[in-house]
Amino acid sequence: MSNIYIGYHFTITPKELGSEILVAELGETAFESFTETETGVSAFVQKDLWDESILENIQILSSEEFKIDYTFEEIEQVNWNEEWEKNFEPIDVDGNCHVRAPFHPKTEAEFDIVIEPKMSFGTGHHETTHMMIQHLLETDVTGLKTLDMGCGTAILAILAEMKGAQPIDAIDIDNWCYLNSIENAERNNCKHITVYEGEAALLKDKKYDFIIANINRNILLNDMQAYVDCLNPGGTLLLSGFYTEDIPFIDASCTEKGLTYVKKFERNNWVSLKYVN
Repeated sequence: MSNIYIGYHFTITPKELGSEILVAELGETAFESFTETETGVSAFVQKDLWDESILENIQILSSEEFKIDYTFEEIEQVNWNEEWEKNFEPIDVDGNCHVRAPFHPKTEAEFDIVIEPKMSFGTGHHETTHMMIQHLLETDVTGLKTLDMGCGTAILAILAEMKGAQPIDAIDIDNWCYLNSIENAERNNCKHITVYEGEAALLKDKKYDFIIANINRNILLNDMQAYVDCLNPGGTLLLSGFYTEDIPFIDASCTEKGLTYVKKFERNNWVSLKYVN
């Protein structure tokens, strides 16, 4: 194989959900690395594995729900470490929690989480992660049986364990997220996190005191009953992954299922809500 890559640079509107879907579809082809950008995502495939029809079966490109433009170029000798360092920024929440890669310096934050960014996309560098961390930092989760649904790289599960939650289930439908979550839990010396690959069907007959779900509006609405069914009386549900204008839909779903609204964080039009059972 050569060291020459073809790099595709996608501009996506709306960016967050569109990028997630696009990367999932591209991951089923010969594309092997992705980096999040300000306007979307860049994807890379070895030239030896590339042909002009590589995007032929990428369904989101023809979806009316998203506007996606792209350019592509030939790139020699891609230095992935350099790409990661260039795109992966540490998350610093109120000086109390620092989410960083191994190449970032350690800070004096009380909670120091190290994530190996094998792909910049999906590392949790996002407003929703920031707000979910804020909720976690001000909540006593000691001894609470916890679920991190749509765990991504398991950042939130790791923080929950650092704050005393146990046992913790971390679930994601994406195989890369599943594998990376296992690695990151081990990297942060977590002993109480079990990672599963799958979706809400895995929650049948489970019970939790504390549920974290940072996904997107449509999945949250579709799976809300499953979350409520496995939330113990007095338990807490943290939700994020949606916009300010989505609040009425999320709130209606929660309240009609008996949950009580507690608190909201907003950041650049993204929202995180807290409910109790």
